[in-house]
Amino acid sequence: MRSSAVLLCLLLAAGCASTPGDSLVWSDSLARTLERESGEVVEVARFSRLRPGAPVDPWQPFLVVRGNTPTDYRVVEVDGTPALGAEGREGGSGLWNKIRVDPQRSPILEWRWRVPRPDPGSPPLSVTSRASPMARLSLAFHGDAGALDFEDRAKLRLAKALTVHGLPYASLLYVWMMREPVDSVLHSPHTDRVRLIVVESGAQRAGEWVTIRRNVVEDFRRAYGEEPGDIVSVGLMTDHGDDGSPRRMIYGDITFREEK
Repeated sequence: MRSSAVLLCLLLAAGCASTPGDSLVWSDSLARTLERESGEVVEVARFSRLRPGAPVDPWQPFLVVRGNTPTDYRVVEVDGTPALGAEGREGGSGLWNKIRVDPQRSPILEWRWRVPRPDPGSPPLSVTSRASPMARLSLAFHGDAGALDFEDRAKLRLAKALTVHGLPYASLLYVWMMREPVDSVLHSPHTDRVRLIVVESGAQRAGEWVTIRRNVVEDFRRAYGEEPGDIVSVGLMTDHGDDGSPRRMIYGDITFREEK
C-alpha cells in the first residue's frame, strides 16, 4: 500500500481537536462528551433523504494533509435516489460523523456503496486501485490507551505530535480492494491500532450498488483479539488513484441495528 494511502487510513477516522490534558487519543474526549445512541436502528447517514446539492450535516470534512486538494463530496442523484458522490484528487480528504454507538447493543453495520466504472479513455481500476483501497468506511473506537504496551503508546504519542489530530484508541476500516480477498485482515505498517477488513474485492461489480452487512463485534474481535469499546465516530474516505488520477465513489445510507 502506498505510504500516502497508509497515512490516509491512519487518519481517516480522525475528526476532532486533540483532547485536553495528556490523553494519547482523541476518542477519550468524544467518549466523555457524546451520549450513546439508542433505538433498534441508529441512523449514521441518510443521504437518500437529502436533495442533490444539499449540505450533508452532521458530516464534516476532514483534511488529512494540509495543502491537499480536498475530495469533492456532494449529494447527487443515482438511479433516481440521492446518494453521496465523491471525487478525490491530489491526495484527497475525508468526511466524518462523530456519533457514539454501543456495538454490543447495535452490532450490525449496514451500508451500500458503488464504484463507478471508469469513463472511456480513463485508466482502468486495475491501475488506479492496484494497491490502495477504492473506498473506505472507518469506525473509531474508544478504549483505555494506558492499558496498551509501550510500543503502541509510543506510536500513539508520535501520531499526536506529528499529525493535526492524532489517532483514536483503535480504528477498524472496511475497504473495497482490487486484489486482496474478501475477509482479509490487513495491518497498518505504522501502528497496530489500525486494522483493515476487505469487504469487497475486484472490479466485477463496478457500476453496481453493493450492499454490505457486517457484525462489528465479531470483526473487531477477529482483527484485534479483544472486545470493542464504544464507537465514537464513523468516517468515509475517497482519495486519488495509485497513478495520481482522480478516483470516484458513491456512498449510500449507513445504519447500525440490533442483531435479530
